[in-house]
This record gives sequence, structure tokens and C-alpha cells, in this order.
Amino acid sequence: MQTRFLTTALSAVLLFLAACTNTGTQTGSADLADSVIKPLYTTEPVQFDTDDPAIWLNPQDPAKSLVIGTDKDENGALYVYDLKGKIISDKVVKGLKRPNNVDIAYGLMLGGKRVDIAVTTERLTHKLRIFTLPDMKAVDNGGIPVFENETAEGFRDLMGIALYTSPEGEIQAIVGRKTGPQNGEYLWQYHLSDNGHGQVKGVLKRKFGFYSGKKEIEAIAVDNELGYVYCSDEQFGLRKYYADPAKGNKELSVFAKEGFKEDHEGISIYKVTDSTGYLLVSDQSANQFKVYTREGNNQFIKTIRMSTNNSDGSEVISVPLNQDFQHGLFVAMSDDKTFQYYRWEDMAGKELKVR
Repeated sequence: MQTRFLTTALSAVLLFLAACTNTGTQTGSADLADSVIKPLYTTEPVQFDTDDPAIWLNPQDPAKSLVIGTDKDENGALYVYDLKGKIISDKVVKGLKRPNNVDIAYGLMLGGKRVDIAVTTERLTHKLRIFTLPDMKAVDNGGIPVFENETAEGFRDLMGIALYTSPEGEIQAIVGRKTGPQNGEYLWQYHLSDNGHGQVKGVLKRKFGFYSGKKEIEAIAVDNELGYVYCSDEQFGLRKYYADPAKGNKELSVFAKEGFKEDHEGISIYKVTDSTGYLLVSDQSANQFKVYTREGNNQFIKTIRMSTNNSDGSEVISVPLNQDFQHGLFVAMSDDKTFQYYRWEDMAGKELKVR
């Protein structure tokens, strides 16, 4: 009788704790009752509307790495967080005109030295905005216009971005928009470099990427080591191309066409080795992520149910950061104005490897 009482009481407490909403503090890992993976931390909220995160690895001290997330509004911002989800106020960039997605690259030669950069798409100005890391100082001379000379409605309204670093160290931005042509020119790719005055300029390298016409293409991700770029053609599937313009614009495959409730959204790449790992794709309306092999033909492996709600953007890093994230960090947007931090080992289960 006493044992039964204690078991019942303990179960009630565990259920209560699992149901609690936590902001900027530890929230636990896996919920054994319903197999929904819980975040370790949930960030402090943004002001308007979270959309997409990126992770900057601090090369000198991984424990001081940062998460950068967009606050998507006409008076929006890039929020900067520590590894417990706390806002670092003096690094937040406000006054951006509907920043949509953000990505990070390392080692851009600028002003005679190499710097790391965060690049976001500013939808209402049709420009890329570029900031150095970790100080978040603007180095774009007010922004880099993209999709110039496009006149159709929505064809210049920026959405997704992914940064490709070539084997030679050249950094290129692959950019998507709210809508575009179906003939293989939905995505535009720009070479980012110094304009001679310590600011970044962008030069168009190519136009590529087919589009189903069903909804839009937002999420884009680049696999630098294997040389591929992936994009989510929402309600259709994932498209795969070579990231290097010199290899041509041929579409290599379309996969993940089945099993999604509605939209294909955020794409993240977990790297076990330089050539193996996993692609994680948000099945947004189902509050889950589908996992595919990184290598080969991107075969489906499993579905992971998450506590995110209507997750749009996501990002993952596989290197050890601190005691909390010893095998990597997965960050996903949730529609309550927050980003959620997950331990990779909680998501991996028995089917997936850890680095």
C-alpha cells in the first residue's frame, strides 16, 4: 500500500514537472510517457516571432559558443543567446526589417583579417544583412541587394539562406524567396568578399533550383564537406544540388516526398564524421523531425517527436560544447517566441550515432 502510494505520488510529480513551461532554464530530456523529446533549455522569448536559428562555435572556448535567432517582424531583430538560452543583450541587433532566416560562416577575409559572419535575409528591404561574430557589428554597408531586376510580386521577398564555403575558402550565400519561377532559377547564389573598404559585397554567381509551385521554398542547408545544397520545397519534397556552381545546376534528386503532414521546413545536418551523419527535416505541422542519411541516397531512418510547436527553422552542431552538450546541440524554433535546445543523445536513441 505504501509502495503503491509512493509510486503514484512520484508519477504525479514527474508528470507535473514535464508539463511545466520553462524559460531560459533547464527543462529535462525525454518524456517516457509519450516518447516526445523534451529540450534541456528553452530560450528567453523574443519580442515578436521566432523563425530560424544558427549556432556559432567559439573556436577558443566552445562553452562560450552562441546561438543567433531571428525575430521576424517589420521591426525585427537578431537575438543572441548563450548555451543556457539567456539573451546576451549587448549583442542583440534590433531595427531589422523582417529578418527571416540566418546562417553562419567562418573565416571571411575582411579588412586584411579573417572574421566569422552571421548573414540574415531582410525581407522588406530585399537585402542581405551581415554581422561579424562574436561582436555582431554590421559589415554590409547598409545591406547587399539581391534578386535585383525581378519585378513579379514576391520574387524579391527574401526567405531562406545557407552559406557555402568552397574548398578554396570562398564564401557564397545561397538565397531563396517567398515565391519564384518554376524553371530552375528559384535560388540565387552570391560570392561574398571584401569591397576594398572592409565591408562585404555580393556578386551573383548563378541562378538555379526548381520549384513545384505548391507553396514556397524557405529552408536551405549546405553540406560543405560533401558539397551539396538541400532546400525544402514545401508540400512537395527536398531538392538536392551541387553547392559548387562549377559543377552545374542539375538537380541530383528529390526525396522526402512522403509522410509529411503538410510543410517541409527546417533542414539541419548532424555530422558524425566528415562524410557520414544525418539530415533532420522539420515536419512542421506534426511537431516532429524526420531523419535521413547524410551519405548516399538520403534514405529515411526514423521520425523524432519533439516538444516544439510548428517548428520552422532549426540547426545542429555535432562537436562537444560543454557538460550539457557533450555530443552536440540541436536548436529548433517553436511558435511561442522561443528556441528550444536539445541534447543530441536524447534525440538519437538507439538508431542514430553520436559523434
